[in-house]
Amino acid sequence: MTGRTLQSERLGPLPLINHFIQRTGLEDMLDRHVPSDARCTVPHARALGVLLRSIVVEREPIYRQQETVQTFASTMFGIAAEEMEHLGDDRLGRALDRLFDADRAALLTEVVVAVGQRFNLRFDEFHNDSTSISFCGNYRAASGRKIRGRTAPAIIYGFSKDHRPDLKQLLLILTMCADGNIPVAFRCTDGNASDARTHIETWNALRSVAGRADFLYVADSKLCSRENMDYIDRAGGRFVTVLPRTRLEDQEFRKWIQTHTPDWECVWDRSNPRYRDGPRDRWYVYRAPLLSAEVWPVVWVWSTLLTLRQEARRRRDIAAAIEELNELRERLAKVKTRLRGAAEIDLQIKAILDKHHVSRYLKVSRIVREEHLYKQTRRGRPGPPLGPTWITVRSQSGASTLSGPRTRRPLPTTTKVMACIR
Repeated sequence: MTGRTLQSERLGPLPLINHFIQRTGLEDMLDRHVPSDARCTVPHARALGVLLRSIVVEREPIYRQQETVQTFASTMFGIAAEEMEHLGDDRLGRALDRLFDADRAALLTEVVVAVGQRFNLRFDEFHNDSTSISFCGNYRAASGRKIRGRTAPAIIYGFSKDHRPDLKQLLLILTMCADGNIPVAFRCTDGNASDARTHIETWNALRSVAGRADFLYVADSKLCSRENMDYIDRAGGRFVTVLPRTRLEDQEFRKWIQTHTPDWECVWDRSNPRYRDGPRDRWYVYRAPLLSAEVWPVVWVWSTLLTLRQEARRRRDIAAAIEELNELRERLAKVKTRLRGAAEIDLQIKAILDKHHVSRYLKVSRIVREEHLYKQTRRGRPGPPLGPTWITVRSQSGASTLSGPRTRRPLPTTTKVMACIR
């Protein structure tokens, strides 16, 4: 026996995480924006560093952070062993309170700028999108009230992108840098906030990060409003957005393409990204001769591979809808059917068409058909006095006829309409 003992400690990905935290100088920035006084046993910056590492590694709740830290090697979470005893949920809660009081926008901007300088990121193009975060519960206090001079976002009912209108929510806005898909801007706002009113504030934050205004800002159709596009253009910016289907330009082009063939120009030709022997993915563009209502160029984009996928999905939806409509017709043909009212039958038909999104391609008509049967009017032996009388005993409403897909020239492009400037 040599007297040596083997001791094993758990490291996980913490050495790699600590390397990037030190390289970006995150703890120093937290210490400047979230300062601590001499009474704090564990400084706010170190407590927030523990939460940051825990989110990346374990994602444990706040009340279990002390147990989580003790399962790893000492100093891996950025705190000493004697400080670990004071790492309770109260200490972490006070650190989060001080973070709420701090200038979080300035902190996030400084972090992103530091990451861009240390890793040589190019802030030439940004992609913005938003989603909703659902909450289970009442959250009566989360009504957008002011806390210590700052307004907290309201957890409230709104348009749910998770298709859960029964739950309250917050709106999460995230912007990525095209160079490496690095998050560069993030914020939460009220759950009933409109996406169209968030782009100007987001664009101003990105201008502070990039240090200039001529970067390319890419967003969805909520950016396509006169206020948003004019603001970015007057500030010297560039943007690419999607033209909504409700715009008049979209309706005019879809009507025009039924009788004309655009002069498509191939701008991208690549192999199939999913199947080695699949068809190639070719992207074509066509610049509309007329400008938009805001005097911006409108460019139509067509992807051949996307057209094939949407065509296959459209056929599946039509086949599924026809199958359900046939089942509905068989139910209506039965004697003991419960669907007798015209309004109830029309509601069932509309539900099927909306479920499969095929109201544009299928035409369903409801036919009222009366069936006449011979029935003896009174009891007794049949004869001339008691002969059968031809009466209507049942009136069936809802025999439906289906027509195939409407004979309409399909659009060669099923992708979105892109509106860009410059």
